[in-house]
Amino acid sequence: MKKGIQFFAAALILIACSSTNKIQQSNDWISLFDGKTLTGWKAGESPETFSIEDGAIRVAGVRSHLYYNGTVMNHDFTNFEFKALVMTKPNSNSGIYFHTIFQEEGFPDKGFEVQVNNSHSDWKRTGGLYDIKDTKEVYVNDNAWYTQYIRVEGKHIVVKLNDVVVTDWTQPEGLTPPKGHPGRFIDKGTFALQGHDPNSTVFYKDIMVKPLK
Repeated sequence: MKKGIQFFAAALILIACSSTNKIQQSNDWISLFDGKTLTGWKAGESPETFSIEDGAIRVAGVRSHLYYNGTVMNHDFTNFEFKALVMTKPNSNSGIYFHTIFQEEGFPDKGFEVQVNNSHSDWKRTGGLYDIKDTKEVYVNDNAWYTQYIRVEGKHIVVKLNDVVVTDWTQPEGLTPPKGHPGRFIDKGTFALQGHDPNSTVFYKDIMVKPLK
C-alpha cells in the first residue's frame, strides 16, 4: 500500500514539474533574428535597403519593408510581447509593423505601425501608433541604442521606450480605420521593419517575441 502511495506521489510530482516546464517555456523570449543573416525575413520591392552590419539589421535605402516570415508561430501572431534594440541616425524615419502581412510594394495596408523617428521632419515621434495615437514628444536620442517594446493583448496595445510607457491604447468598439490605412485594426499577422526613404538610416538588433495566449 505504501509503495502504491509513493508511486502516486512521484507521478504527481512529475506531472507538476512537466506543467511548470511548459509554463516556463511559454514565458521565454524567442529570437526572430540570428544577428548574422536575414534568414526568416523577406523584403518587398527593394531588398537592397536591408543589410547586416555589426550584428544588426541596417535599414538604409529607398522605401521597402522587411517582413518576418520565419517559423516562430508560423509568423502569425495575435497576442504577444515584442522587443528590439533600435538606433536611429539623425533625420531618420522608420517603423515597426505588427499584425501585418507580406506586401510586395508600398506601405503595408494591414496592421499597425509603431513609429521610429526622433528627428525626422515628420513630427510623429518614436513610440506612437502611427495615425492612431501619435506622440510629439521625444523620449530617446539618435546615435544611441534604446529598447522598443510592444505588447498586444486583446484590444489593448502598450508601447514602451526604455521601460517608459509612451502609448497605452485600447481599440474602441466600431473603430473606423484612418484614411489611407484600411487594415489598421487589431487582428493578427506578422512583424515588419520599415525602410522609409534614402536619407534615413536605422539599426535593429536583439529582435525578440514572447507569444501570449
